[in-house]
Amino acid sequence: MRQALVAAADAGADDVPIGAVVFDPGGVELARAANRREADGDPTAHAEILALRAAAARFGDGWRLPGCTLVVTVEPCTMCAGAVTLSRVDALVFGAWEPKTGAVGSLWDVVRDPRLTHRPQVRGGVLEDECRALMIDFFAARRDD
Repeated sequence: MRQALVAAADAGADDVPIGAVVFDPGGVELARAANRREADGDPTAHAEILALRAAAARFGDGWRLPGCTLVVTVEPCTMCAGAVTLSRVDALVFGAWEPKTGAVGSLWDVVRDPRLTHRPQVRGGVLEDECRALMIDFFAARRDD
């Protein structure tokens, strides 16, 4: 999670500071990313999507990430939870829960839906206070502007 927190710091001033890192089965970092939705003008440029794309380009058969772990500072949204499942990562680790848009237990639980053919292991709340603080500080600064 510490590496995902470092990645979050790379988000531009207008992007929500969320960081994601993909590790291979041996724990070696394959890719990392921060949100770039505002910077790229791309609604899909979430940290998880960017990190999964980069990791898939380096590992596996081009899109599957078997044995890999995705670590992200905030509970993934529906789009990202779907990408986690489709990428076939073995594990998802996240920091802060996201009660407004979270799709890994808060609003929905996309990744553990028994109808899906792949369901990664999930661990939430890792370094939760530190991850949540990034979000609180970012949005507090927005309200002050």
